[in-house]
Amino acid sequence: MQIKDVILAPGNGAFFYDDQEVIRSGATQDNFIYRGAPITPGFTSIRVPATSLSIGLVLIDGRVVWGDMMNVQYSGAGGRDPLFDTNQISDLTSRVVAPRLLDVDASHFRDSCTKVFELLEHPRLPLAVEYGVSQALLRAAAHLERTTMAEIVCSEFNLPLPIRTVPIYCQSGDAREINVDKMILKAVDVLPHGLINSRQKFGVDGQTFLEFVRWVATRTRQIGPPGYQPVLHFDVYGWIGLEIGLEPHRIADFICKVAESVPGFTLNVESPADFGSTQAQIDNYARIVSILDDRGSSARIVVDERCNTFEDIRLFAEAKAAHLVQIKTPDVGSMADTARAVLICKANKVGAYVGGSCTETDLSAQASVHVSVATQADMMLAKPGMGVDEAFSIVGNEQSRLLAMLNRRRAQVEKIG
Repeated sequence: MQIKDVILAPGNGAFFYDDQEVIRSGATQDNFIYRGAPITPGFTSIRVPATSLSIGLVLIDGRVVWGDMMNVQYSGAGGRDPLFDTNQISDLTSRVVAPRLLDVDASHFRDSCTKVFELLEHPRLPLAVEYGVSQALLRAAAHLERTTMAEIVCSEFNLPLPIRTVPIYCQSGDAREINVDKMILKAVDVLPHGLINSRQKFGVDGQTFLEFVRWVATRTRQIGPPGYQPVLHFDVYGWIGLEIGLEPHRIADFICKVAESVPGFTLNVESPADFGSTQAQIDNYARIVSILDDRGSSARIVVDERCNTFEDIRLFAEAKAAHLVQIKTPDVGSMADTARAVLICKANKVGAYVGGSCTETDLSAQASVHVSVATQADMMLAKPGMGVDEAFSIVGNEQSRLLAMLNRRRAQVEKIG
């Protein structure tokens, strides 16, 4: 077999793990930290430095290919896996995963994932493990086949070689105004995220949020290049529902009001409300989508919370319970499932946004680019971290390099033909 050894290396994520529940309940922010005691199990403080675990597959020719495991910023919330514990994950990977990896044909990506992630006598592996291991398996297949990771995905899923760039979405973190300016100057496709994760940022009846949306649109006109027309995408972390209630018509009314305040822009509103369970989320999001569509609104609903695994994504897509689904890669698990999730969204004519988290790494971000481009997702997240420059550079440059290689490959095939 092509994998002859497995090595592990502890690492850092690019941001922090945050206790969403206590932040949502009104924790006081002191510069970068939050004051108070954590609520979510596993957290020793409200904000914890993100950790990761790298897994290296030693191939028969001596090459080592890597993947990175981590969880998302708001671990333990919205039905997600608990806070990442490097020691526990390392022990599980060594005992359960490593022996399986030594017994697969690494040149076949999907088959390798299926065999390594089999349930057998164990429950499903933590999704962070699936995520990191599948990145390494995707890189192994690409190395063994002397091709790109994107081409492996295309081959395994019978997809044509992509030619279109995937729009990139940047997130601002708390440095909203400065990072909005950066995004506009760099002509980012989709912006700014906004991190509207507290009552203070949302405001009474959403007035603070509405003013921020208008400011972003105005700022885009003021300093953006001629003809620049980004999609405005705001993540409100359920605060529309928390502030004005969980009645779908009232939520739709508010979203229409926001969209009408920025004419000429497409408006994405992510996580308008959290209805407490996956099924409740599906039922109520489907109603909000239907109301907005009936009104001809330019606003689009994006689902995140309660839509984690591939099976969750399939349910939301089939129910048309969002205009756009965030395929949050560490929550989905296997990169093969991320590809499947994009394709199930497209099959149901629902937008596919390959997202992720600020807690990720350069390696996981680059692997996500290849899957996003191969499946021709509707947009992808600039990650890791909460700054604009680094994440936009990592994701944008990887996409540019990939498309240059694919164009060369296509030209060679045409020349031979």
